[in-house]
Amino acid sequence: MIPLALSQIALLSGGKATPGAEDALVTGPVVIDSRAVVPGALFVALRGERADGHDFAAAAVAAGAAGVLAQRPLDDPALPAVIVDDAVAALGRLAGGVLARLPQVTVVGVTGSAGKTSTKDLIAQVLRRHGPTVAAEGSFNNEIGHPLTVLRADEQTRHLVLEMGARGIGHVAYLCRVAPPRIGVVLNVGSAHLGEFGDREAIARAKGELVEALPADGAAVLNADDPLVRAMAARTAAEVLTFGRAADADVRAADETLDARGRPRFTLVTPRGSAPVELRLHGRHAVGNALAAAAVALRAGMAVEAIARALSQAAPLSRWRMEVTERPDGVTVVNDAYNANPESMRAALEAVAHMARAAGGRAFAALGEMAELGARSVAEHEKIGQHVARNGYAGLVAVGEAAAPLLDGARQAGSWTGECVQVDDVGAAVTALSERLRPRDVVLVKGSRVAGMERVAQGLLASAGERKADGGAAR
Repeated sequence: MIPLALSQIALLSGGKATPGAEDALVTGPVVIDSRAVVPGALFVALRGERADGHDFAAAAVAAGAAGVLAQRPLDDPALPAVIVDDAVAALGRLAGGVLARLPQVTVVGVTGSAGKTSTKDLIAQVLRRHGPTVAAEGSFNNEIGHPLTVLRADEQTRHLVLEMGARGIGHVAYLCRVAPPRIGVVLNVGSAHLGEFGDREAIARAKGELVEALPADGAAVLNADDPLVRAMAARTAAEVLTFGRAADADVRAADETLDARGRPRFTLVTPRGSAPVELRLHGRHAVGNALAAAAVALRAGMAVEAIARALSQAAPLSRWRMEVTERPDGVTVVNDAYNANPESMRAALEAVAHMARAAGGRAFAALGEMAELGARSVAEHEKIGQHVARNGYAGLVAVGEAAAPLLDGARQAGSWTGECVQVDDVGAAVTALSERLRPRDVVLVKGSRVAGMERVAQGLLASAGERKADGGAAR
């Protein structure tokens, strides 16, 4: 963050500095975990379900924090602090105030039902070739993570890449008020959070708040392959730049192929020329994310050849998203367990099926529930089970009671001869798979965050000496 005295932080956040602390200078990061404090940091005391950050204010100052942003007076009135009415709202106001002092920063907002984090990571890696870039870490995409990312920007920053999540109407609009975007990317409108929104049209209304926030001299980067996203062109005064596989997309892919590990190769086609791309990411669905990143970089002024080189060198940054690891016995484990919805499930299943065929092995899937689907939950799980069968999987392990409809769907697929197994927990899933896997097999591990499916992948990789299948270092 740019250096600010507590008096300035009080002004920007709508709070009041404690007497005698007005001149204390914050020179370090803004953090919400006292264990992350470094000298000069600002510690934001949040009240959580299990802990109250105010209880750690003294420890934060002892560790070097220059001050505390708190929503009640601290137990020790001598501690340097800014007292506000609501710490989360004040954090957003502070972020907006700091960003207003950085007119050289171009804010890029990314939203969509699936692929936000992977696309944000790609955009950031490409734009870093063009200038200093700050991007959200992992899935920092809510009213806390969003302003924390903004506050990492400083006078050297040129691009700020922000992921925007939505749990309801108005959420994206709020994030846009904190950090007004100049470029807005809408990836897709899918089934994620159907239980909260009710239908895809409501999800589209929420995601479209991003393009509505764009200035007339900004750019809306829209997925030409998704009708609900394409229609958002009518909701913005900004320039519209489309991406996708549609023949009329401004930025599209031609001559797509997949290598044996499911890594896409294609020709990037743009209004300014074409260039070959060889992604290090796995799955055909990564192409759409790469095209979105290319469109952003094109709007930012990068040359097509430079964009293609950056995309070809970009690596997965966020954990548990199509992490491909080969065990010493030749079994490949694909850990895509960070989250799941019907669209991302289908994409991952297709990628792993391709990898297994190319390796001459069998495909297995260990799947947990897809949460927040509301009344559509059973039907959507059954459809994914059918997708498993249609892609020729040798076995499906459903983990947890909520995932049971996956098996019903697979069994409805007629001539499918794969094996269905229902288990209650992660340990049983590891055992069931271990009894069935053999060299050259590929297993997909995926489920919503609540399912904790990463523990299945970790259990399968517990043996020593596993190595990354794409040639990376052992871990």
